Amino acid sequence: MAYSREALIEAVSAQMPDKRWKHTLGVMESSVKLAETYGADPVRAETAAILHDVAKYWPVERMRDIIEQNGLSKELLSHDKQLWHAEVGAFVAEHDYGITDSEVLDAIRYHTSGREGMEILEKVVCLADYIEPGRDFPGVNHIRKQAKVSLEDGLVAGFDSTISLLLEKRRIVFPLTVLARNDLVRILEEKE
Repeated sequence: MAYSREALIEAVSAQMPDKRWKHTLGVMESSVKLAETYGADPVRAETAAILHDVAKYWPVERMRDIIEQNGLSKELLSHDKQLWHAEVGAFVAEHDYGITDSEVLDAIRYHTSGREGMEILEKVVCLADYIEPGRDFPGVNHIRKQAKVSLEDGLVAGFDSTISLLLEKRRIVFPLTVLARNDLVRILEEKE
């Protein structure tokens, strides 16, 4: 059974602290604006945004169990736990909330890492997660500025920021993020 927008909001907001729900509201708002600007479906973008962090505050053990028991990407388990909630969130969106739209599910699944060949809805939600109005980190204004140029420019700026931070902290960079960034750079080069 698919949930109504209001039921989704009620169910998801109950699973996170108020501060994270405010972030989700910002991602919803930004997703709709980006969708309207760049030709994606605003309703589908908002649905993905509502659910993008549904599993963010779940215990690590619960997320690990879902990944292991449901054939999800085992590669995630050898990377930062901050990435897990996206894959688990897509699974939960489908199995607990009745979301059957594969593009909405992929927008949830790849909102933290990106991937090669991102569809427009994935780009919208991923970029909205970087630039929502409550975000305040070094470089966010540059990402917002690039988001006005194109989805690809905004995402490259976002991925560059993430990769730079991880390199600075001597952390492992998730391979999909590097592949996503390089794919977007190729797309931008082809447009020139």
